[in-house]
Amino acid sequence: MGGFSSPGGVRYPQGGGLTDAERAGRERVRLQAVTGFEAGEKNREIAAALRVSERSVERWRRQWREEGLVGVASKGSPGRPRLSDKQIARLEQELGRGPLAHGWADQQWTLARGKTMIGRLFHVSYTVEGTWRLLRRHGWSWQQPARRAIERDDDAVELWRREVWPRVKAPRR
Repeated sequence: MGGFSSPGGVRYPQGGGLTDAERAGRERVRLQAVTGFEAGEKNREIAAALRVSERSVERWRRQWREEGLVGVASKGSPGRPRLSDKQIARLEQELGRGPLAHGWADQQWTLARGKTMIGRLFHVSYTVEGTWRLLRRHGWSWQQPARRAIERDDDAVELWRREVWPRVKAPRR
């Protein structure tokens, strides 16, 4: 059973996804579509000219009709963290104290424990996956225990791998 450990690797400030420049480029395409709407062009023509799907053009047209330019404007990154920089700093400090300091029986952080601690500290609910993305975005990484079973017999494992496994594995068709 693994857990996560403190930062030390490369940090990705947006956690992946689009950069600000890429997001702005996509917004320019939507604004070009609006020009087509205003000129009375059909969705198929706009989609072909902008090299996007007709379904996207239909969605943009509906948003433009309902909300105007605001409807087709970029909404920003959908994965923006809900914790402030100050809260992130506090979270890292609390994670550094370890699970024992927060009432768990051992010294291993799990995503479920991280999720619970975020909820307790900040009254914000994350999913387990959202917790993992938040932690990864701030440099935390997954760790597997390095221990092996005391009873492990490396010679027996190697013998099994060389002689028994080839006989039991299914032949390729």
